[in-house]
Amino acid sequence: MQHPLPDWPLWYFPKALPTDKADHLFKALDALEHWQQPSITLYGKTHPIPRTQIWMGADGADYTYSNQRFEPSPWHPSVRTLARWLTRLTRHYIDDAPAYNSVLLNRYQDGQQRMGWHSDDEPELGNAPIIASLSLGAARPFRLRGRAREAREITPSQNIWLAHGSVLLMGRGIQTHWQHALLPRAIKSPRINLTFRHIFI
Repeated sequence: MQHPLPDWPLWYFPKALPTDKADHLFKALDALEHWQQPSITLYGKTHPIPRTQIWMGADGADYTYSNQRFEPSPWHPSVRTLARWLTRLTRHYIDDAPAYNSVLLNRYQDGQQRMGWHSDDEPELGNAPIIASLSLGAARPFRLRGRAREAREITPSQNIWLAHGSVLLMGRGIQTHWQHALLPRAIKSPRINLTFRHIFI
């Protein structure tokens, strides 16, 4: 376990899953047939997101972002098992953490597919969300910066290389005070990322 931001509840587990299990999980998820590429509107222009995704979880765990509402697909058995395992891991560090009841899967075909700067702070996640992020496939740098300009002047941006089979646990306060992104890189291999959350139904 590593602690990339010593003064914040952020934990990185570079080898959370054994390589063989991570390989098997990547292949199983990559073969799913219901990957979607919805369009979003930014600054008056509509365009498809630069990745594909699946919103998955418990009945009623609807999720709204970029002015779109997503209803969850049923749990994939392996992903439901991961949600329970990550809930136990999270409660080792955050005693009163709620159980994860939903997950956003993002698939990046290569390093040109990306995720822009944002915080996961939608109302249905509550006031202080806890998020566990599992990475599979090509390693990519997860970029962190302070949300406030003053914070960026004090604390420089951080790169955390998220390895195949790794877990990044973001505790309370991270989404309030920090933004993150997956910026373009010259990487040719695909990556799947699963961010587990608790939706207050």
